[in-house]
Amino acid sequence: MLTHLLIKDFTLVDKLDLELECGLTAITGETGAGKSIMLDALGLALGDRTDADKVRAGKKKAEIQASFDITKLPYVKKWLDENALLDGDDCILRRIVTHEGRSRAFINGQTVTLGQLRTLGDMLIDIHSQHEHQSLLNTNTHRRLLDAFGGLSTLAKQVKDAYQKWHCVHYKLNELRSESADLNARFQLLRYQVEEMDQLALEPGELDALETEQRALANADTINRAASNVVSLCNQDQGLEDQLNYAVHQLTSLKEKPDALCEAESMLSNALIQLQEARGELDRYIDRQEQDESRLVEVEERLNAIYDIARKHRIAPEELVEHHQRLAEELSGMQSGDEQLEHLEHQLEESRAGYDQLAIQLSEQRQFAAARLAKAVNGKLTQLAMTHAKFSLDLQQGSAPAAHGNEVVEMLISTNPGQPAKPLAKVASGGELSRVSLAIQVVTAQTSTTPTLVFDEVDVGIGGTTGDEVGRLLRELGANGQVLCVTHLAQVASRGHHHLHVSKTASSKTGAVSQVRPLTMEEKICEVARMMGGNADSKRSLAHAKEMLATA
Repeated sequence: MLTHLLIKDFTLVDKLDLELECGLTAITGETGAGKSIMLDALGLALGDRTDADKVRAGKKKAEIQASFDITKLPYVKKWLDENALLDGDDCILRRIVTHEGRSRAFINGQTVTLGQLRTLGDMLIDIHSQHEHQSLLNTNTHRRLLDAFGGLSTLAKQVKDAYQKWHCVHYKLNELRSESADLNARFQLLRYQVEEMDQLALEPGELDALETEQRALANADTINRAASNVVSLCNQDQGLEDQLNYAVHQLTSLKEKPDALCEAESMLSNALIQLQEARGELDRYIDRQEQDESRLVEVEERLNAIYDIARKHRIAPEELVEHHQRLAEELSGMQSGDEQLEHLEHQLEESRAGYDQLAIQLSEQRQFAAARLAKAVNGKLTQLAMTHAKFSLDLQQGSAPAAHGNEVVEMLISTNPGQPAKPLAKVASGGELSRVSLAIQVVTAQTSTTPTLVFDEVDVGIGGTTGDEVGRLLRELGANGQVLCVTHLAQVASRGHHHLHVSKTASSKTGAVSQVRPLTMEEKICEVARMMGGNADSKRSLAHAKEMLATA
């Protein structure tokens, strides 16, 4: 609900500071006093486009601030919270326009775009007039009002959710189809790489052990050559063993020899035995090294295989174990493109079937609700002196699934007999459009989510008993929320819960200035008497005005 409106230096307004309440507020005044200026300023606060001409002459900027109580508007709070603009139960919209034509917009003190201001404004106020800010010209509003009137909002939300699920799968499927060849190529490459490394079967720590063993086996070649040389010295003709044998034989052939030679003979015999044992050890060592040479070949072949695969993947050999694990995990969580396509196509069929079931149900209930809504609105139009008008709703079937269901909902009106029904946006008369809007809003008042409704001269071209009916309907509508109405009819003004009067003064110093102020009951009686065309000072006119107010 709009609780406060502050206007500074806007066209003819110097400063206007208004507190507003629930119910029907009538706005009256002489022609040309500036009654529409207040609504123009309000539209500006809601995101309407503007220009430098809106700034009061001689001033640098115009400022409009509109405050709302959003305690009972959870959907508004949700939007504000999603946009990081929520600040308790109050919401303040502010707009500044400079004399150069530039403007700035604020919500709860934070700078916002005009788009954000308009989006929020559409949730807070609905202005019915010849102005652009008119949601009933929007087919989205038609659908929303129909669903709310028929109690279909929950089902419509289910249809929207089902559509989003189907649309998400549809998008993924199209994306996968365009990427299927690449996905299959990646799948085949991964499978080849993982199988190759599975065959390699490199164990953690194995590379370090192989490199250490390879270095040891490679250094054994020098030792092998030395051992072979020593064996050769022992085995060759006139080698070490032959010479020792000859020496021992020389000494043993002596029959009588001194103790020193006996000792030498014993030592040489022992040396011969040691030499023979050493040669045996060398022979056995050389035999073992022939086996080690085959192991060296195995180790080097294993290392070459490891190095080759590492080069293929352009990584260091020590990274192969981790890389193998990573590729294996990617492969295990991956399906081929053909398999994924099959899975998503199945999901698409299921999600489309779920959407179709809900959308068909919604379509059937919308048809029933549309007939009831049209009947109710036509009844109100008859009361508003539009006897020949015929209101209807056109539900056109769409060619593809949509978030709002299978049909586009549009409100149509025929204002004269024999004329085809046309969209509301093409109704020529602004007064007729306002009365049609009034009839629709009264019918849907119990389910409408817009807390504040504004009607600008809804009574154009009517009077008498029709004017009484317009006033009654507006008061009925105000009983369920907040209604602001610019009117020329005493029958409408008298029905107001509150009454604002617009007047204009002019002087050589200040120029023309429009002012708006609330009326007391005595002032309201005088204003209603004036609007009836009588003398506001005559007892008869005042008595008639009092009677009208008492009846209201």
